Amino acid sequence: MPTAWFRARCPDDWFTGLDVDADRDEILVTGDLGCPDGIDPVEHASIFRDRTRDERVRLAEQAEARWGRKVSWAVRCGGVEVAFTSLSVPVMTRLRFGERQLLDTLVAAGVARSRSEALAWCVRLVAAHEDDWICRLRLAIDEVDRIRSEGPTR
Repeated sequence: MPTAWFRARCPDDWFTGLDVDADRDEILVTGDLGCPDGIDPVEHASIFRDRTRDERVRLAEQAEARWGRKVSWAVRCGGVEVAFTSLSVPVMTRLRFGERQLLDTLVAAGVARSRSEALAWCVRLVAAHEDDWICRLRLAIDEVDRIRSEGPTR
């Protein structure tokens, strides 16, 4: 995980905290901004985005060359998270009749404009309602990876 790499290269005055998440397509760098009282968090994030754009682009280009994945940026400010960039990656899936019907119902009802958007809506809904369970699964996977790394090599 490139967390240490970004922590070492982001200027000290950018963030009060920094999280780096990655999958096989993208690295998401999320920084905590101090949010002054009386300033709209979204406006503060926008000012930060404009002020740091050139440096963030330079860092992203270096990281993309190093890890072969796109870099996206986001900030947290005053309880609000603002993403500056983020990939929208197509995911191939096979759905049975009833599952397709569910997506088509969401489209027909105007909840989504397409099956793709309806499926993304469903994923966000699961994430919102099963966050604790998903976090526990991720921790379990991390533990399995750690134990595997301690085992014998082939």
